[in-house]
Amino acid sequence: MRRIASILFLGAVGACGREAQVTQPVMARSNVRAAISATYVVDTLPSLGGTSRGSSIVSRGWVAGYSATGGIRHAALWQKDTVIDLGTLGVRSLRSTVQWLGLNNTGMVVGISQTDVDETRGETWSCAPFLGVVGKRCLGFAWENGQMLPLPTLGGPNGYAAAVNNRGQVVGWAETAIEDETCNEPQIYGFHAVLWEPKKGTKRELRPFGDDAASAATAINQRGQAVGISGDCDVAVGNYSARHAVLWDRDQVIEIPNLGGDIWHTPTSINDSGDVVGFSNPTGVIGRDLIPHAFMWTGGSTSKDLDVLEGDDNSQAFAINNKRQVVGVSCAGDDCRAFIWENDLMQDLKRVIAPDFPAVFLSARSITDDGRITGNVLLNNGALRAFVATPRSR
Repeated sequence: MRRIASILFLGAVGACGREAQVTQPVMARSNVRAAISATYVVDTLPSLGGTSRGSSIVSRGWVAGYSATGGIRHAALWQKDTVIDLGTLGVRSLRSTVQWLGLNNTGMVVGISQTDVDETRGETWSCAPFLGVVGKRCLGFAWENGQMLPLPTLGGPNGYAAAVNNRGQVVGWAETAIEDETCNEPQIYGFHAVLWEPKKGTKRELRPFGDDAASAATAINQRGQAVGISGDCDVAVGNYSARHAVLWDRDQVIEIPNLGGDIWHTPTSINDSGDVVGFSNPTGVIGRDLIPHAFMWTGGSTSKDLDVLEGDDNSQAFAINNKRQVVGVSCAGDDCRAFIWENDLMQDLKRVIAPDFPAVFLSARSITDDGRITGNVLLNNGALRAFVATPRSR
């Protein structure tokens, strides 16, 4: 069975393979607008000089993600037409990114950054697939009002911040000081999901499911319910770390039903009603192969397979809003296109919002309750840019 390349922690596939093949020109800091769709207006966002992607969008219209500057990926925040380089947890030549739903309405941004500290034991950690380099320790960060602060680990060298809600609760995962026998080389230390509250200076472990060794939290809603994965330590990038999809609700750890495959069962977003979306290997996909389908769980004993776009063989959902609109990617192998799903129908995002817009919509990563969407597009000139699609009714 064919294995699909992993480009997001825990196995999200799609745009990265395309990004690696494109030389990004320095772009002017002005929007490219298409008023073509009968439903949406699409804006490409200014970059720091290179490839960019929006990973999270909030109701005030701000977007967080990443943009390359001098060929180096940095976490970025877009406030309307202005892009802010969030920097790193060290010298400027290091790398950082906002990979998941890491932005809230107060302007707090969370993500991951390399540090100045050398990785002395050879671990690659969960950051490696997104930052593209190894050799330095990596930590989760919380950025607000121009200051990036590191988030504490659980005693080990590395951490990862994935998402934040409007209460300033941050979720992710961090290494302990324990060398876990369920780890596979080059991973050494075990890790658990964490809920940080930076303004209170607190952190709380979110325990694994059942007898599992490791856990990682990927998303949190405004009620403080978090979702993520639970399993073996493995290599700290999906695989057997994602034996179980789970929901943390107060002191409970609840298993979310999967689509039947061995592993890679990964929630990515939870709305305020507790509806969960993500990706899961369906029945028949064995072992480390990653050929997932997007899923939705609304409670009960089963999750709904959202299927794929026509001609594709795998898909992943990245975000759900409070109206149960879902966005993500659908792929043939690692050739991906963005989708929007609602009312039991998955549709190609480009066909729905802007069929004549001169770009390929590679990913849709986040959607607000009023329907604004961010992700990235491949423009006809070869540039990979973050975008915002706004419903015309606004």
